[in-house]
Amino acid sequence: MVAAAVPGENQRLIGISIEVPPPFAQELTSARASFGDPLAYAIPPHITLLGPTVVNDADLDMIRDHILGVTARAVPFRLHLRGTATFRPVSPVVFIQVVQGISECESLERTVRSGPLEVPIRFNYHPHVTIAHEVDDAALDRAFAEMNSYEAVFQVNKIHLFEHGKDQVWRPVSSFVLGS
Repeated sequence: MVAAAVPGENQRLIGISIEVPPPFAQELTSARASFGDPLAYAIPPHITLLGPTVVNDADLDMIRDHILGVTARAVPFRLHLRGTATFRPVSPVVFIQVVQGISECESLERTVRSGPLEVPIRFNYHPHVTIAHEVDDAALDRAFAEMNSYEAVFQVNKIHLFEHGKDQVWRPVSSFVLGS
């Protein structure tokens, strides 16, 4: 999640994501920092379901109700991360690939990004975990090579509503259990 818009008065910048759990989150944050990514400690490792979106404070209850409806219909699933890929030359990003759980992520993304959260997207949805962004080509190449054998498997039981703080850090503020 990268801050793409600035909220006005009585607004906030939110995102909806699957958090990567410990110990994998710490491993990926450390790796991202080692590549010189300035956002390594501001953006926890995650798989985006709804990118940075400005919402009105007055709409937060409706948004939470919407997410509760989405997660009530979803079931927990296994997510497997393995190997690296890149969005270059379109975007200077290296990421860890989702190799199992893709269809579940796509379904969650599609249903989250409906109703009160129906917003246009710039690119087709591709679930992934960013490990290098806003760095030079040499750092991107190093991230791609050094993390190519990375692997993590975990159960996804919930999704999170994140908020972008005044300190420019993304933090989870609510969690929503799948199948609840």
